[in-house]
Amino acid sequence: MRLPLRRPRPLSRLRRPRLFPRTLRTRLVLGVIALMAVTFVGIDFATTRALSDFLVARVDQQLDDAGVRYAVSLERDAGGGGNAHADSRGVSAGTLGVRLVNGRVTTAAVVDGGTQDSATAADQSGQNRMLTLSATDQARLAALTPGGSPATVELSGVGSYRVEAFSGQDGDVLVTGLPMRPVEATVHKLGDIELAVFAIALAAAGALGAAWIGLALRPLDRVTRTAERVSSLSLASGDVALSVRVPDEDPRSEVGRVGASLNRMLGHVEDALEKRHAVESRLRTFAADASHELRTPVAAVRGHAELALRSPEPMPDSVRRSLTRIDAESQRMGVIVEDLLLLARLDAGRSLAREEVDLTRLALDAVDDARAAGPAHRWRLDLPERPVVLVGDRHRLAQVVANLLANARIHTPEGTAVTLRVAVPAAPGEAGGKGGAVVLSVTDDGPGMDPELAARAFDRFVRGDKTRSRASGGTGLGLAITRAIVEAHGGQATLTTAPGRTTVELTLPGPVRSESAERPDPTPNEECVG
Repeated sequence: MRLPLRRPRPLSRLRRPRLFPRTLRTRLVLGVIALMAVTFVGIDFATTRALSDFLVARVDQQLDDAGVRYAVSLERDAGGGGNAHADSRGVSAGTLGVRLVNGRVTTAAVVDGGTQDSATAADQSGQNRMLTLSATDQARLAALTPGGSPATVELSGVGSYRVEAFSGQDGDVLVTGLPMRPVEATVHKLGDIELAVFAIALAAAGALGAAWIGLALRPLDRVTRTAERVSSLSLASGDVALSVRVPDEDPRSEVGRVGASLNRMLGHVEDALEKRHAVESRLRTFAADASHELRTPVAAVRGHAELALRSPEPMPDSVRRSLTRIDAESQRMGVIVEDLLLLARLDAGRSLAREEVDLTRLALDAVDDARAAGPAHRWRLDLPERPVVLVGDRHRLAQVVANLLANARIHTPEGTAVTLRVAVPAAPGEAGGKGGAVVLSVTDDGPGMDPELAARAFDRFVRGDKTRSRASGGTGLGLAITRAIVEAHGGQATLTTAPGRTTVELTLPGPVRSESAERPDPTPNEECVG
């Protein structure tokens, strides 16, 4: 079985570590501290390395000055059995002397004095301390080349030594060495001092750098605050005044150029919004004026058509059919004109009536009317136990519910179940939903809507396609009017659709009360659910 290959995630979607700093100020401060830390590490390495090389060169010079006098005394003492009577007068404490014959150490001693500082012990007479070297130590010493450059070796029991080998008179090899402990102690001391100084310098640089960077970023903070104020403005509709501007426009700085560019962009946006608002205002005015002016001629055409149809004089059938069509189309045109006039008034912000509306009774009446208009559909009600009363425009809310039920009846086949539901969800921290919101929804189990059509279902003059059959013509303004009325009440309208389930949900401001009386009983021809 072949396992599916997992597509690698793009780099842009990889999450940054949570500890990664997000603000520019923090990044700059940490960047400065990191650069200074790297610089200090480099300085520490360079100074300690230079000091170490200098001190090692001094030790090499001391080796050259000391020569093989101490080691030669060991060679002379070799005839006496290698005792500790080698001449150590004037030899610095800690000086090492080794005699090797055929690569094997025969004698090894170190000047054991009260101090190992060659500067203070150069004139003292130390005592010889014989050493017993391990096989590893002897191998390291045997690897030295007589007459070669000094080398540093690690000897067990005495530590690190700088040694130099010379050829003896008897064919042996004499090794002289000076301890490296003073050099190492000096280098370590310098490292400790630099570490303390650099730590204090980093702390001071971090504090001063944060203050300086904060001062330097003040213009950028002003640009950010300006952008935040602009982003909080509602630019979707209405007359918008973008009077906010960035105060920093210095073309000599990067932030100044950003501020100037942002100000120019805000100016262009303000001009575009003003032009859009002017166009929308002219369109609203035109729609309202045209709708208002068309009401009279449409009514006149309809009246003349009805008067002609009522004439007792005989007329040809073709003329009667034409008058009938004129009457029907004039009625349809009248509905369109009234809808356009309503939308224009709502767009202009005309306030609606404010009264207490029994939404439960309104739902019962709307379903009763829908059942009479579409007896082939199955109409259902899902109502709360008590009537729901809210503040709004009774006639406009009734128009909203009627529009939703008419759409469900027109755009679904016969036998479709349509459910009108009124619910009062409980608000957070409250019981029974008082003070929350009222949700009114219409759900049908029809074939559903095309997703592309559903995305713009609340736009004006949008009609259903072939997947939702239409028994009669529509204006395409029903859902647009529904959304406009609901938003005028401070609510919102949403639509969800899938094969076998389409729901239009309206969310309205919460009820003013839930009456104590029980809800009215539905008519015998209605199905009540819940």
